[in-house]
Amino acid sequence: MISGLSILAVIPARGGSKGIPFKNLKKVGGKPIVELAAQVASSVKLIDRVVVSTDSEKIANAAINGGASFPFRRPKILSGDKVSDLEVLTHALNEMEYQDKKKYDIVVMLQPTSPLRTTQHVVDSIEMFANNDYDSVWTVSETDSKNHPLKQLIISQDSQLNYYDQEGSKIIARQQLEPVYHRNGIAYVISRECLIEKKSIMGGETGVVICKGDHVSIDTELDLSFVRWMVSKGYHAPSCEAILVPQGYCIGKCWRYPK
Repeated sequence: MISGLSILAVIPARGGSKGIPFKNLKKVGGKPIVELAAQVASSVKLIDRVVVSTDSEKIANAAINGGASFPFRRPKILSGDKVSDLEVLTHALNEMEYQDKKKYDIVVMLQPTSPLRTTQHVVDSIEMFANNDYDSVWTVSETDSKNHPLKQLIISQDSQLNYYDQEGSKIIARQQLEPVYHRNGIAYVISRECLIEKKSIMGGETGVVICKGDHVSIDTELDLSFVRWMVSKGYHAPSCEAILVPQGYCIGKCWRYPK
């Protein structure tokens, strides 16, 4: 607990996966990635309760091995590939508040598909939330300039190549590109009010923890192989940088502070 705030950590890990079957049970460093997520969550002393939200007994057992609990089975209606994080987290929060007979102030989502997370990533995110007036705090990674939106192309219905954004035609060197960022799935810290009342996992004012180094969110077999290779080489994630970025504002040279 921090600042008197009660914290529930939720590890979302359904059994079905179209990209990699039973992805959440794939091993990195000899352990299933859902177990790794549970280990990290269980090592964060600020967190009061760690649960896995899954429809699979095998995934549940792996999460339990990492220190999580499995107090409910995710219903089938919330186990499809088009179910939102909001729906899953809201269900978990309501279920645990009913079972534990208490109100949780914060929900922390840790996606198993980001196995390079550290305890410090999660602690930094929670502390940033607790020490400021946010709806949520997200971890992000800087996007490689090769994948910058202004360098993306589209193919029209008549097979003509064009820029996704016409501003891209003005880019000569990568130094002209404003940094952009993407979710890395390491940690989402969300207030109860944001989930229940605003029905959002972001809300109106969002703090950002920028995770430096290489962080892979596993979607494909290539992602999985890359993460396994990184771990085999002894990769350790560097420290983070926490900044305030209100929703609708950009990150980078145009950081803005509302207070």
